[in-house]
Parts: sequence; structure tokens; C-alpha cells
Amino acid sequence: MADKKPTIHDVAARAGVSKSLVSLALRGSSKVSDASREAIERAAAELGYRPNATARSLADRKSRTIGINMAEIDNPIFPQMLSGAHAVIRERGYNTMLVSGERDPLVEFGELAKLLEFQIEGLILISHRMSATTVRSLASDVPTVVLTLQGITGPGIDSVTSDDEAGARMAMRHLFDLGHERIAHISGGSLEPAVVRERIYREEMSAAGLEAHISVYEGDLTNEGGLRAARELLSNGPTPTAIFASNDISAIGVMSACSEHGLSVPEDISILGYDGISIGELHAINLTTISQPLTAMGELAAERLFDRMAGKRLQGRSIVLEPELMVRGTTAAPKAQRQRN
Repeated sequence: MADKKPTIHDVAARAGVSKSLVSLALRGSSKVSDASREAIERAAAELGYRPNATARSLADRKSRTIGINMAEIDNPIFPQMLSGAHAVIRERGYNTMLVSGERDPLVEFGELAKLLEFQIEGLILISHRMSATTVRSLASDVPTVVLTLQGITGPGIDSVTSDDEAGARMAMRHLFDLGHERIAHISGGSLEPAVVRERIYREEMSAAGLEAHISVYEGDLTNEGGLRAARELLSNGPTPTAIFASNDISAIGVMSACSEHGLSVPEDISILGYDGISIGELHAINLTTISQPLTAMGELAAERLFDRMAGKRLQGRSIVLEPELMVRGTTAAPKAQRQRN
């Protein structure tokens, strides 16, 4: 072995298994038993074997690689979706290449162009900032599934989303049921989910006869955006009894602004977020939220992509999952109502 690089045949011989089983094990397939996987990994380590992905791609005429774009890496909903997608990709014996445009559509397109140079076989966009025309152009080169955004359709494009309309109505009706009328909204800007959530907030306030209390301050789906918008809201009085934030990260910023203004949550003001990120479960935050099935969304996106890559004829282009209300410790009845009772 000193004069040549070890091969997959050498690993198979050392582990006492077939070459095909070594190939499956090194691709992460669940079809390999734990005992065989351990023997193969030990043999590969002892021999110093490293799989040659380029040679395998040439032999298969496939890269066995899925490209994934995350719109941003600092929003926890996207890694949770990525986890679900990656589990399916790994199960199928494929690799993952991850890029992020960090909220800049030009950077995003450049990163995705690099993915195409590596001859990826499929593409998952975990949100994005690009135009519909650009996404359709990408989908003409490679099968594409879009997560969280539903509006783009075309050949080779599928989407997986949760029902933002239903979720936003759940949020508003939870606050109404608690007795809130002076409800403000911290919006999330121009992205499709944020636009839908703001629209439903306005519709629900109007339907309840509360047009006079409609109050929207624009954030940008970040902690800093929620903090900035809430500071402006709380400085312009009167203080609402509840705030519905467009996502959980901005809701955490809203909570910080409330603390700066001497407001206790939920004793003085209720805060409700949207997404269901795992950090919201922490005792220090304990955020009431509309929870999206984030991991399941990622799994379904990957499964849908593999179906399309396999040439299956697909009827629907959009999968819409239902969110659920997670009542935790940041919402309660208005203070004046509690005092009367």
C-alpha cells in the first residue's frame, strides 16, 4: 500500500465485504447494517482510503449532488428545513452542496451559477430573493423545488410551503380570544410570507371592527428589524396590548424593545411570533408562536425533487402544509381585563 493509493476493492477485502456494500456504506445508505458499516469505516481509516468523487461521477455520468440555497444562514428556520432535506438526500446516497446569497439577489444568482458548474442534479431553494424569471431560468437547467415561496410556477419547478393565511388567522384569533383589541403588527417587508401575514392581520382587524387600532410598523424578518420597528412603535404611543410579529426572530427583537421600555411580557404586553423555531422553546424566551412543520417541509422538498429527477409525472406543483398554534408564556389576557376579573 506504500506505493499506491488504496482502492474501494482494498477496503472491501480488508472489511470482508463486497465492493457494492462498501459503496453503499460510504454514501450513507441505511441499507447497510451497523456492524458492516463499522467494519467498512474501520478498514477505510486503517488504509487511508478516500472516495474519489470525480472518478465516480465520470463512471456514473452523474454528480450525485444536490445543490441547496439558503436565503440567509442566521435565520434558524432555514437550518431546520435544511436538516430535513439533508436527511433524505443522504438516505438516497447523494451529496449536498450548500450556498447562501445572504439576502442579495445578485450574490445569490452568482452562487447558484457556481453550483450549476458542478453539474448538480437537482436544486432546492430554501427561500430566495431572485426574480421569478431568474428562478425559471435556473429550473430550465436543473429540476428545482422552492421552499416557503409559492408564487413561482413553471416547467421543472415545485414548491413546498405552509399555509401562511391559516397561520396568520390562528395568530389573530388567539389574541382576540384572549380579549385583545389594540393589536399592532411588526411586518417583515416584501417577501411573500411576510406580505401574506400583514394582509391577514389587516383583514382580521377590519373584520372585528377594529380598523381604528390597525397599526403596522415595518421590520425585515431579523432580530434587529423587530427591535427597530418595536422601538418606533412604542415611542409613538399609545402602547398596544399585544404585538403580532411577522416571524420569531423579529419577535425576539420586539421583546427586547419592550424590556427597554419597562414593559413586562406578558403582564403588560403580549407578544406572538411566527415560525416555531426551536430557540423559541427556551425557558428564557418561551415564545407563543405559529409553528411551521420545518423539518417535514425540508423532507418533502427533497422527496419531491427526487421524484422529478426520476422523471415521474407530477400532478400538483405545490404542497401546502398546515401550521399550528403553540401557546407558551408570552401571551395572556390584557392587563386591564385581568384586573377587572
